[in-house]
Amino acid sequence: MPVCKPTPKISAEAYLVNENARLESTKQEFVNGQVYIKTDVSRNHDMIAMNLAGLLFIQLRGSRCRVSQGLKLRIQTLHEDYIYYPDLQVSCDRELNNYYNTAPCLVCEILSSETARIDRSEKFAAYRLLPTLQEYVLCSQDSPIVEVYRREDNWDVAYYMAGDSFELNSVKATLQVNDLYEFIIDEPNEV
Repeated sequence: MPVCKPTPKISAEAYLVNENARLESTKQEFVNGQVYIKTDVSRNHDMIAMNLAGLLFIQLRGSRCRVSQGLKLRIQTLHEDYIYYPDLQVSCDRELNNYYNTAPCLVCEILSSETARIDRSEKFAAYRLLPTLQEYVLCSQDSPIVEVYRREDNWDVAYYMAGDSFELNSVKATLQVNDLYEFIIDEPNEV
């Protein structure tokens, strides 16, 4: 039986130097010394992420909150170090690093069959380590379903479907599920 050798661990600093210098478009995430390739996105994933970013950008324009899409998020504790690429994050605190945020109040992930388990477990556990995080939003990429987890509700989930609106208390924004999924909901029937 073949034995799988674990890949050698690297430091977060070495990861950041390598990730920032790489020419390939494939993104890699860092979890306590191990590097993992981030899954490619689908067209639906991209459309939802763009709709979400655009809607939040418009509502938050002129405030101190900044919407980031494609920027890394670093989570450090005494014994843990994570660097992820959330699909979207909003930080209302002044961020000092040019390559990653450390204090978002809102993080959003678009779920696929390949990422749902990690987004709901590993990443959610890591994101909750951030004292600034107030809300975690998960959007299905295949159907108009939005899950919102709020710190103020002890991280219990609230579900929103087509036709619903929902509040993002962390940034004082209101969104319509139909606006995020307009390309699915308004899709013309093919003959």
